Amino acid sequence: MVYIASDVAGGLRDSSLARDLVLRYGWNSTSYQILNPGIEHWFSADRDAVVGYTLRYGFLLTAGAPVCAEDSLARVTEQFEEFAHGLRCRVCYVCAEDRLRAHFAGSGDHSIVAAGEQPVWDPRDWSSVVQGRRSLRHQLRRAMNKGVRVEEVQPGEAARDPEFGAVLHDWLASRRLPPLHFLVEPEVLNGVVEDRVVLAARQGDRVVAYLVASPVPARNGWFIEEVARLPQAPNGTAELLIDTAMRRFADEGRSYVTMGLVALARDCFLDNPRWLRTMMRLARAHANRFYNFRGLERFRAKMQPARWDKVWFISNERRFSLRALYAVGGAFSGISPMRAVAIAVMKGAAQEVRNLTQRTPQA
Repeated sequence: MVYIASDVAGGLRDSSLARDLVLRYGWNSTSYQILNPGIEHWFSADRDAVVGYTLRYGFLLTAGAPVCAEDSLARVTEQFEEFAHGLRCRVCYVCAEDRLRAHFAGSGDHSIVAAGEQPVWDPRDWSSVVQGRRSLRHQLRRAMNKGVRVEEVQPGEAARDPEFGAVLHDWLASRRLPPLHFLVEPEVLNGVVEDRVVLAARQGDRVVAYLVASPVPARNGWFIEEVARLPQAPNGTAELLIDTAMRRFADEGRSYVTMGLVALARDCFLDNPRWLRTMMRLARAHANRFYNFRGLERFRAKMQPARWDKVWFISNERRFSLRALYAVGGAFSGISPMRAVAIAVMKGAAQEVRNLTQRTPQA
């Protein structure tokens, strides 16, 4: 059973209910992201649970796991999969964490594969991390010596401030891949913002970078969802934003912070099916010219997380399929994955030509 809003007022009520459920039960690090633009909402029959999802290529792809009480997972996942079956769709839980994995571990009708890992910190230990990392202290000093200062901004003000939009535009323009969506939606300030934390890095009066963090209420923590910076922002600006956020969360007594999924991290996929393991190895080896998986992993690793938690794709198929993987790629890219790859290749080739031109001596 699903409640479908038929008017604007109904849609607002559903949005409010989704937020209330996230603030009550949000355990998956991505829970608050179901309130981002482009995510549909399904509610349980008792309206005590919500699933954020998108439809791609015959799959309902969930944004993490159902948001509900832990002892309701069995009932909620059963209802949601019945809803998907009524639409003649399969289900894939994207970026699920260990609680949902444990629930499906004994199921012969669900396949579980590793997508990557996410770093986790206890922010109360952050001062010790900084004290023990000379390179990190150096980066913080570099930014401060360039006059960068960090201040908290009300999320609603940031959403209306064109400077933040300009930073995001320039940051996305510097990427070789088209903007990603779904669980890496860049337009987070266009979604629900009331409960988020926004930090702005300013150099003089100009915003040169910003950080957005979302609550993970059931884990007494925060998810650092986005760090966007101008390409010309001083070195160390991102680290200074993260340092400020960690210290703020420590002062609040929070015990959990993550920066989200690092896809293809290290050797997390060694237990995946052979075909998928091969594809992931090839992607890790050759995809860095389009998306800097290794650089992202190194950036987070240098901040010495307390641990790395595995993140999973869970499909209601006996064997995880190429079709499910293609659907996940479509959700993240927002377009056909093949088209996204083609765009990335063309942008990469254009950049190689520009680099070659710059290196070629002029007559």
